[in-house]
Amino acid sequence: MILAHLYEAPDWKEYRMDTRDPHRQLEPAAQETERVEAALQALVTAGILPHTQYDHQRFLAHREAVAARFDIPWTAITPRMQRLLYGINAIRQPRTMVATGVFCGNTFIANAGAAVGPGACYQAERLIGVEIDLQEAQRAERNVRHLDPEGRAQIVAADGIPFLRQLDGRIDLLYLDANGRDGKGKSIYLDMLEAANPALADGALVLAHNSINSAASLADYLGAVRDPARFRQSVNVCIDGEGLEVSLFVPA
Repeated sequence: MILAHLYEAPDWKEYRMDTRDPHRQLEPAAQETERVEAALQALVTAGILPHTQYDHQRFLAHREAVAARFDIPWTAITPRMQRLLYGINAIRQPRTMVATGVFCGNTFIANAGAAVGPGACYQAERLIGVEIDLQEAQRAERNVRHLDPEGRAQIVAADGIPFLRQLDGRIDLLYLDANGRDGKGKSIYLDMLEAANPALADGALVLAHNSINSAASLADYLGAVRDPARFRQSVNVCIDGEGLEVSLFVPA
């Protein structure tokens, strides 16, 4: 097992957000940018990202559009995490991005917003958000259409595991944020990783939200992405109380 890299913002334990007030500014803009820049640099040092540059003004345009047009009953995606997800996608520019457990679409658009809407900086081939709850999938669809009226991004109401198993084509970036039913919880990430494994492109990124607050449930998943036979590198990015495990896939 490889020793996973770790990035910890100096104040990640104190950085907290009201989940029902996600657009409230929690710190000076310069500090937010600095914390995320340091996290991106940790990913560069680990060989996961090529650089840390992304268009900050496009990101702010994306953030403003989400705040103005999305119906978000609650979310655990903090402003720092929103910026980090956008930045990773803007830097890597995945041709195909698949996000599972997208709820109302906020987690999905934090990734997809680098390719659609006012924050777009490149053109993707496929952007797919998967949500098992039909009502939330419908809400996500309505939300996403506000930023992407052309329909380039797709919301699918489905169980993520069979969807990933049957997916035609390659995945360049996979984002995991689902909760399994019947007590499965976040441990479902490993099942989703296994389902997606045949479709993962060489050098694909796998992003797993809740790497801190759900670490116990994710023990088997974290063991898998920190296995050098399966992943080149993995970094636990601690910028808030949820965390994000960022892993670079290598095919068997």
